[in-house]
Amino acid sequence: MPEVRLIDEDGTHIGVMRTRDALEMARERGLDLVEVQPNASPPVCRLMDYGKFRYEESRRERESRKKQRAVVVKEVRLRPKIDDHDLNTKGRQAYRFLQSGDKVKITVLFRGREIAHQDIGEGLLNRLAEQLAPVAVVDQPPHMEGRTMVMMLSPKAPAPERGEAERPEANERSGAEQ
Repeated sequence: MPEVRLIDEDGTHIGVMRTRDALEMARERGLDLVEVQPNASPPVCRLMDYGKFRYEESRRERESRKKQRAVVVKEVRLRPKIDDHDLNTKGRQAYRFLQSGDKVKITVLFRGREIAHQDIGEGLLNRLAEQLAPVAVVDQPPHMEGRTMVMMLSPKAPAPERGEAERPEANERSGAEQ
């Protein structure tokens, strides 16, 4: 008869015993015999309520998924001949994306003979990087990808969850009421 190493529901080691005896012990306690390490010699089994174990595991998994936030990459497109005002507008848009916790991909599109003046595109990207320096970190410095120049920015500090932005005036009121 094959033998197993048995661990009870509290995690204390009971010892090595026959599989039939371990099953009998599990039935007496109203628990399941679950093989946790099949490759060990002898295999390790545990006495547990398997349904409860699966439920707890799925709950933990759901909680961890709730705390995760998918990384969203927003793109801001520019042209080398962009005016200063338009560049500032694009910068404010990127600023809002970064404030909400998203990464930003800033792209300068070159058409025709504009490709000969890559230094203009690089200058634009560097100006935006300086403008966004309080809230952003440069992940990838400006580099060419075909006929486009790309720079990646990510937010400096972890952003609060959407909808949970702190309002100092609300905190002051609640403190005054107490």
